[in-house]
Amino acid sequence: MTADGKTAGFMALPGDTEDRRAVFAGSLADVLRLLGIQVVAEPEPGPGPEPEPADGLTWERRARAALRKVWRDGVVLSEEAFDALVKAAVHDPNPSFNRQFVEPALNAFGHRRVQAALLAYLRTGTDPERAGAARAWYWSALTLEMPRVRAEHPAPADEGTNVVKEWREAALREFVRNEHVDVRRCILPLLRLRKSSYPQELHALVDEAVAIARSHPDEYIRHRVEHQVGD
Repeated sequence: MTADGKTAGFMALPGDTEDRRAVFAGSLADVLRLLGIQVVAEPEPGPGPEPEPADGLTWERRARAALRKVWRDGVVLSEEAFDALVKAAVHDPNPSFNRQFVEPALNAFGHRRVQAALLAYLRTGTDPERAGAARAWYWSALTLEMPRVRAEHPAPADEGTNVVKEWREAALREFVRNEHVDVRRCILPLLRLRKSSYPQELHALVDEAVAIARSHPDEYIRHRVEHQVGD
């Protein structure tokens, strides 16, 4: 709430503190290879007088456009494609464009499997991977609207452990434990800060998470927590 009584809007999630573009490019290339898509590399236009290429697209943008066409036209995804899609989603530095990898994986392999893979990255990945898993998790509950994207070997209907509950508790622990600023920035928007969302033994961690966020040197974290504080 601002001083004039109006509700303050969310600050935009800042970019990564580390440049992960090269890592993502490798993951994106793996997805293209598994789908049999060829996107010819094209040098970036330099600062000199040479004109920009006619389409004005970088390799990454053209690769993303090629993938959108594949998802729209329909495709059968192999088991190997599952890992490649999740990896690309985790390494994608753009918190909006990573949906392009999460959504087809959900449609072909199911919510529980995708969410379990992201949870594994949160628990055992590097810090950039943990941050990326949190960014990708945002899309992991999407409804299935890509009926033409299917798995080569369909799995049974989603069932079993409550991955969402496991994620919620793991994310709270990770936010408190991990001082990496990108990890905290990416986990916080998805973090429930109401004690009623957790078992009794985690209530103290909720208080600790709020205290960490409110006193954090990062402006985004300090700003964001005030929109999420619960009981």
